[in-house]
Amino acid sequence: MNDAGVRPTDVDLRLAFFQKLQTVTTKIHATSNLDEIMLDLGMEFCDLFNCDRFTLYALDTQKDHIVSKVKTGLTSFRDLKLAITPASIAGYVALTRKTINLADVYDQNELGRYSPELRFQQGVDQRTGYRTKQMLVAPLISVQSRELLGVVQFINNRDRVPFSTIAEDGVKELCETLSVAFSQRMKPPQMVRTKYDGLVTEAMISAQELEAATRSARAKEIDIEDVLIDEYEIKPAAIGVSLEKHFGVPYEHFRPDRLKPVELLKNLKRQYVEESGWMPLEDSKEGLLVAALDPERVAHTHIVEQIFPRAKPVYRVTSHREFRQMVELFFGLGDNGSVGDLLSGMDDVYDEDGESSGEVSEAVENELVKLLNKIIMDAYRQGVSDIHIEPLPGKGKTGIRFRKDGSLVPYIEIPASYRAALVARVKIMCDLDISERRKPQDGKIKFKKYGPLDIELRVATIPSSGGVEDIVMRILAAGEPIPLDKLGVLPFNLERLRATVSKPYGLFFVCGPTGSGKTTTLHSVLNYLNTPDTKIWTAEDPVEITQKGLRQVQVNRKAGLDFSTVMRAFLRADPDIIMVGEMRDKETVSMGIEASLTGHLVFSTLHTNSAPESIVRLLDMGMDPFNFSDALLGILAQRLAKRLCGKCKQAYEPSEAELDALLSEYCEDLLDKSTILARWREQYTKDGKFTVYRAVGCDECNKGYKGRVGLHELMLGTDKVKKLLQEHARVAQLIAAALEDGMLTLKMDGIEKILLGITDIKMVRAVCIK
Repeated sequence: MNDAGVRPTDVDLRLAFFQKLQTVTTKIHATSNLDEIMLDLGMEFCDLFNCDRFTLYALDTQKDHIVSKVKTGLTSFRDLKLAITPASIAGYVALTRKTINLADVYDQNELGRYSPELRFQQGVDQRTGYRTKQMLVAPLISVQSRELLGVVQFINNRDRVPFSTIAEDGVKELCETLSVAFSQRMKPPQMVRTKYDGLVTEAMISAQELEAATRSARAKEIDIEDVLIDEYEIKPAAIGVSLEKHFGVPYEHFRPDRLKPVELLKNLKRQYVEESGWMPLEDSKEGLLVAALDPERVAHTHIVEQIFPRAKPVYRVTSHREFRQMVELFFGLGDNGSVGDLLSGMDDVYDEDGESSGEVSEAVENELVKLLNKIIMDAYRQGVSDIHIEPLPGKGKTGIRFRKDGSLVPYIEIPASYRAALVARVKIMCDLDISERRKPQDGKIKFKKYGPLDIELRVATIPSSGGVEDIVMRILAAGEPIPLDKLGVLPFNLERLRATVSKPYGLFFVCGPTGSGKTTTLHSVLNYLNTPDTKIWTAEDPVEITQKGLRQVQVNRKAGLDFSTVMRAFLRADPDIIMVGEMRDKETVSMGIEASLTGHLVFSTLHTNSAPESIVRLLDMGMDPFNFSDALLGILAQRLAKRLCGKCKQAYEPSEAELDALLSEYCEDLLDKSTILARWREQYTKDGKFTVYRAVGCDECNKGYKGRVGLHELMLGTDKVKKLLQEHARVAQLIAAALEDGMLTLKMDGIEKILLGITDIKMVRAVCIK
């Protein structure tokens, strides 16, 4: 009864039923295959017809059986295959193409009114204990060809009465809708197939396991792909191949190094992308590359052409997990919005003369703050060492590039009218003068004040042509020191290094260009020496790596606290070991030598190319060669070369010519080739064959390389070297003496690491110049 106490009329009930039917019809047209109708809409059909169960059968390829992918209760699913004969009610409906409405399927008299041969299969009820009574069954007939497509079956009216005439009329209309859907988008033989059947045909998983995975996903209300990956250890790439076969379009895997297509994502919101299941990846030569979970459905809607009217979409299919990874890569992890969202409201604004006004609204300024935070967080998460902000004059955009593993890669571009506000924001974060635009400035950002990461950035601003300012931000490598034996030093060099730094006093240098890992190496050495009975003082600019047990001082030149001042203080503070971040002037070096001669172990860095050159450089500063030779323990020169990706690198046997070329480069400093080759054969061959590796490239690396490895040149202060040092010997003489003492040059160390399969000759040559 309604609120007025009046029973609803048949007209009211019919109107309400067909309104609900219209909603379900819309959802049917939105599905792309039979599985979605059976698995996702089954309960909606039950609610519409007020029944317990719904089953949808499809005609099989031989056309003598009908097959149901599932039989649906609340959460129960099973396969059914019925012959098209009167031996079952659904089989009889398929045979006669007539709709049947039964009040009691166990009443043989009622069945006999349709056909004396008609039978109800009682086996299911007997196995499950369920009691089937009412049943409404109708055929699915093709609208065009009038051929049989399948059968729909509704079981047990929830009111425990026969299905009404309204339900009979409704099932007729529902069958017409389903028939249209079948005819337009689905081939009957493929109706019972899923997009993951390729996993079964490739023997990655059995049919029973796939069915169990489907049930598990529904019970846990998670995506079936997550179950396949996490519980059955199926790789996303294998799922991708199955999807490729199902949809007939190439599979697109997730690539963490893919550049963000900022212009393409500018007007797309994250929520829309996640809900619609498609996303533009790049504007390629083929056309607009679009990754989609269901390329057929996306192509059918023509939504891509509506959003990008001038583009020719080229579809790729991808797995759910990889699609989520793509969304996170392009839109971020949900912190401070995405790059696309943050840039979407930032269009170029120019005055009447076509010049950028440089003024932004408060709302846009707030977005700019979020954008800069997002850039820094993205850089940190991607393992970037430096962020380069590079504005162009006039209407040129401001480019941002990241240095990853030593190479610069483009990240995003920002409209020209926001460059002044962006530079000003960076200066505010590191406490610089925002009005000074003609002189270089440098400072630091403690990012914890502005974002969720506890990191520090070293910032340099540089005026460049066109009245703009470039900014470079170095992300300082905070954290624990790397153990000495994990630095990638060859065992031969590691043994000599440990023996050298363990001496009670003396001077030890680590040299190399900016970004070659000098500070990291020094902290590893200090970590090796750091014991409770040792007092270690460090002067650094900035303090990047912190260690318990070290007393670390941050240099502050503005306050008059430079390296030489701190060194003087250290000598009065009873140290055992002193580490000075850099020795760049005569005064600091002199104090270092003095400290080492008075019983202290002193470590420092130098910006020089090689170990022997460092000695000549220090002597040219005016150091006393006798004092310096007495103090010197050793010099470690180092570089960082790109490391071959462990997943995709390809092994091969080098040719004689290639091996000879390696030998020639290794022995260019007057070493005997035959002796070296004999050692190599003993050390690096297996069954008399050398194995080296070449870069290939995969979804987890950058063109075959991932991470970096240190190359080391350790020159010790032996008696021979000290004698030459006192005589002001030339670099060539020092190199010859060091090689005799067992030193490996940077290139020699690199070639050893080529033979170990860590890197290749291209990367070694890139960092080892003559």
